[in-house]
Amino acid sequence: MPDQKVQIVVVGGGAGGLELVRRLGTRYGRRNHDVILVDRNLTHIWKPLLHEVAAGSLDANLDEVGYGGHAVRWGYRFFHGAIERIDRAARTITTAPLIDEAGVEVIGRHTIRYDYLVMAIGGISNDFGVPGVRDHAMFLEDRPQADRFRQKLLNACLRTNHAHQTGNAEARVRVSIVGGGATGVELAAELYNSAKALRHYGLEVFDESKLEVSLIEAGPRILPALDEVLATTAKKELEALGVRVLDGTQVVRLAAGEVHTGDGGVIAADLIVWAAGVKGADELRMMSDLELTRSNQIVVRPTLQSATDDRIFALGDCCSCLLPGRDRPIPPRAQSAHQMADLVLTNLVRAQSGKPLRDFVYQDRGSLVSLSRFSTVGSLMGNLVGGRMFVEGWIARMVYTSLYRMHLIAIHGWVRGLALIVVGHVNQIVRPKLKLH
Repeated sequence: MPDQKVQIVVVGGGAGGLELVRRLGTRYGRRNHDVILVDRNLTHIWKPLLHEVAAGSLDANLDEVGYGGHAVRWGYRFFHGAIERIDRAARTITTAPLIDEAGVEVIGRHTIRYDYLVMAIGGISNDFGVPGVRDHAMFLEDRPQADRFRQKLLNACLRTNHAHQTGNAEARVRVSIVGGGATGVELAAELYNSAKALRHYGLEVFDESKLEVSLIEAGPRILPALDEVLATTAKKELEALGVRVLDGTQVVRLAAGEVHTGDGGVIAADLIVWAAGVKGADELRMMSDLELTRSNQIVVRPTLQSATDDRIFALGDCCSCLLPGRDRPIPPRAQSAHQMADLVLTNLVRAQSGKPLRDFVYQDRGSLVSLSRFSTVGSLMGNLVGGRMFVEGWIARMVYTSLYRMHLIAIHGWVRGLALIVVGHVNQIVRPKLKLH
């Protein structure tokens, strides 16, 4: 019997996972290796763009990447499915049956062997056990959720527009966003950008004055990852747009159309978005015996191998990596997943050559937060700027945009990546500003 190919299975086609399979496919091809990407979705969209999809200011159909075509181009295989179980003894994963909208089975339960397994399934929103979150809030974890929010937002705007046309001058679209991190702040600003444009799309009497957005943060200030001066600047920018920023306000319960706070207050809301933290998927506890944190993240060593199994790696939001000398794990950011993907590639190559694996070294490149077209604030870190540099305005916006361009190059290569950047720039000029359906 001929020797089997070395099979590397990557579960999750997010920022880190897709970059990894592209580079693995480029390096190995299909002669002696079989690189397989497993994902429950058919397409990839860069997660930091989801707030723009949700607000309707980005057409995801123009920016998403189809896994099937990408796999053919870069020499790996794509399997459409959601992981259900990891059998470490047999070195296999099992995917759940794929069911269509009518309840008909498309692909049955499937078993895939691996020599090396990389978990890159990302994270989900942490509800911290607050009652009513799963029943009454929406999330922005993937494109289907962003599309659902966009449709509900448009419906609310249409109802309000009609109410004003029929004499109800007090009608408003009330949106409450729980969580003052980057996602919550960027969504709040993007909503006002979209509202300004709706009058050009048939909503004759609707504009940003008919929108009431509350941004609720339990901590003492929004954007805790940024310097306090920059966080204060962002807060002032949001308030100038019309956002009601409620920092130091704990949410204790959600009900239908209501956000209940710890001080006894009740905030009325037509739409509630929960963006208050990240944890690992609940299914991880049922699919394997890997060591997990209390927040369902896979515990990994500095080599990014799981603490339980040398042949299983994890990267991005689904893992918890506490490096020596640090008191907190690596933060769940796109830049973390990108850097982890680099190391996992290196260590997969070294593991097959019998060489010692390298430890992860996290380089904090800073944080940038986009307030839509109104402003961008953040900090850059690195030797080129002498440590830390605070940036605002068009410079920050230029750097923020370049992060996505770097991601395009990472998943498509230099030639195709640069071509897509040019096409994307042209599309921004000629395509409609809003995605309404």
